[in-house]
Order: sequence, then C-alpha cells, then structure tokens
Amino acid sequence: MQPKKVFVITSGLAVVFCFAFTRCTSGSIKDQLINKPKSQIDTGFVFGSITPQQAADYAAQVDAFYETHLVKTGFNGAILVAKNGHIIFEKYRGYSDFRTKEPITEHSPFHLASISKTFTGMMVLKLWEEGKLSLDDTLQKYFPNLPYHGITIRMLLSHRSGLPNYLYFMDSIWDKHREMTNQDVLNAMIVHHPAVQALPDKHFQYCNTNFLLLALIVEKITGQPFPEYMKANLFEPLGMHDTYIFSKKDSANYNPTWSVSRPFPMDAFDCTYGDKNVYSTVRDLLAWDKSLYECSFLKKSTLDMAFTPTSHERNSMHNYGLAWRMFIKGQDTVIYHNGKWHGTNTSFIRLVQDTATIIVLGNKENGAIYQAKEMEGIFNGKAEMDKLEE
Repeated sequence: MQPKKVFVITSGLAVVFCFAFTRCTSGSIKDQLINKPKSQIDTGFVFGSITPQQAADYAAQVDAFYETHLVKTGFNGAILVAKNGHIIFEKYRGYSDFRTKEPITEHSPFHLASISKTFTGMMVLKLWEEGKLSLDDTLQKYFPNLPYHGITIRMLLSHRSGLPNYLYFMDSIWDKHREMTNQDVLNAMIVHHPAVQALPDKHFQYCNTNFLLLALIVEKITGQPFPEYMKANLFEPLGMHDTYIFSKKDSANYNPTWSVSRPFPMDAFDCTYGDKNVYSTVRDLLAWDKSLYECSFLKKSTLDMAFTPTSHERNSMHNYGLAWRMFIKGQDTVIYHNGKWHGTNTSFIRLVQDTATIIVLGNKENGAIYQAKEMEGIFNGKAEMDKLEE
C-alpha cells in the first residue's frame, strides 16, 4: 500500500501527513508499505490520524517554544516534532559548515553523540534475536585476554559493567596526536588494566567503554567493520540514507562542531564508535522512531525488554534499560537518549503515551536543546518542567 501524503501549509509551516497501516514483523519499512499487498498487512499497530486543525494547533505551540528557547539562544541545527507518526513541525537553521557557510538542509547529517548508543544496542539485540549471541555471554568469549571477568553483554547494554571509562583512562595512556580506534582502546585495557569503577552488576554507572566494546563484539560476530555492517543491515533497510558512522578512514573529511566562536578540531577520541559517531538527520531519526513503534527492525517482545528499567539501587523517575534512557512518572513514560560531544548537543525524545516524538540536533554548543522535554506539555496538557539526563 502506497502511503498517502497530504501537505497543509499553516503559518509558513509544511505539515506532512503520512497515513499508513504497519505490521510488527521483521523486514524494512519500504517492504511493509510498498511491496506488501494490502491483504498481507497486519494492522496490529496503527498510527492514529490527526486533523489539519490539530496539526496546526500543535505546530503553533512548537513554533512558540522554538522561537523562545532555541532561536533566542543562537540555535544552529535542525528540529522535527511528530505526532502519531506525522510531522507537525520541521525547521532548519544556520550552517552545516561554518567555513563554507553551507546551509543546513533536511539532508545535513549531525553527529548524534550518545544517541548513537541506541543503534549499537539495538543491533546487538538483533543479533540476539538471530541466535548469534547470548546476552549472558561474558567478555572473555570475544576478548579472551581482557582482564575483566564476570561482565556480560547485558551489563554492557545496561551500563552495569563497572568498567573504567576510556574517555578518562586513555587520556594518560595514548598519544594525543594520534587518532585511536576501538581496537586501540581494547589493547590498552589488556596491557594497562585500568582500575574498575565498580564490581560487575553492582550498580548503574554510565560508561562509554561499554558501547565501544559492543561495537567490537558486533564486528567479531559478523566479520565486518561496524560502520559497514550497520549501514547495510540497519540504516539502509530502514530508509536512513543520510545516516552513516564516522571512523578513522573518514578523518580527512571531518567537519568540526562549534563553540560560540571557535571550531572543535578533531582530537584523538574522534574516531571511536559504538558509543558515538553515528551521523544522521532529523528525518532519518523519525524513520528510526517509526521502526520502534512498528516493530519493523526488532520484535515487540525484544523492545519491551530494552525499555524495561534495569537500575533499581535507588528510587527515581530516571532509569536506564538496554541502550535507552527512560523517565517514568506515574503513567507517563519517556523513552529517550540525549547526546553531547564537543559542540554537539542532541535530543531524541519519544513520548510513548502520546505517540509523539521530539528530535533536536545542534552542531554549535547550545544547552537549551536539553529543554526539549518541556514540549511534552503540548501533547498532554501538563506543565512539564522535569529535566532529562543529558
């Protein structure tokens, strides 16, 4: 069934409606919506409809937030807000390259920083679905010489490994004039054995090393470089054609992010991946969001597991599942991940009860991006001042 698109122009904003029934099975979105006869489409999940007036009302409120919180604070980036899978607000502002003054467009990829972890984590769960790994596999199955024992893949996904953060220990080990790779970090851990932060599964401790190692595990299992495997098996099948993973081979094409007045030059940490270095657009992230609702990449049971809190050491509305942050307040659940790296600030927020999505990507330092959750009130009528983890 070919999706139907209706364009309504309201206050200069293009509101896009994509009405489509979807099925919760494996296979690409394109395959589901275009190549499947209507009789074969399982309508177990259906995005709700939205009227032109509702869309216009939502858009006006988002626009007010955009002008007040982002434009007035020097926002340079892209924003997209969707309701029931339909784009209600989309804006691009500033430069993708400050040196050439190239403007930001819908095809301008941004460094997602830690939002990248969601892709790494979900690919690991895909390999688990395919029977190619166990979440209870220990690190020694893949890295026999790694001197950290009792740590499983599940602990990496939930940040419960207790491992030291490579962003800190490599600073004193590595030549800062050379770009390091994931393998370089692994070798340094084997040789230098930096001290752990905690015993395995003792408590939640956010650590970039976890997802750097997960990317290496994907490479071990698939026999392919992580960037290539992700492109062929996740990004392209979901129609995310402007999305890629930056690695050392791309270093000659590095496009810096910016502070208020200066660029951040590439440093030794800019070529590792798994924990960061996915580059993408707001539209591609909307495709990622839709795949999670439609279960087109992972089974619903797998996603339910990923979205289950794993940190119970202390009572809090903030928690972490498998590669996803979550904010749970009463019956409201926010599944999200933010990112921060050099001049990058990014926010990817899924308002599950409202079937709404907020995506804000910036390539010039702007902490106001992390206020994006305040737009939740546009959809549920509540004054939402609770902050999410950056």
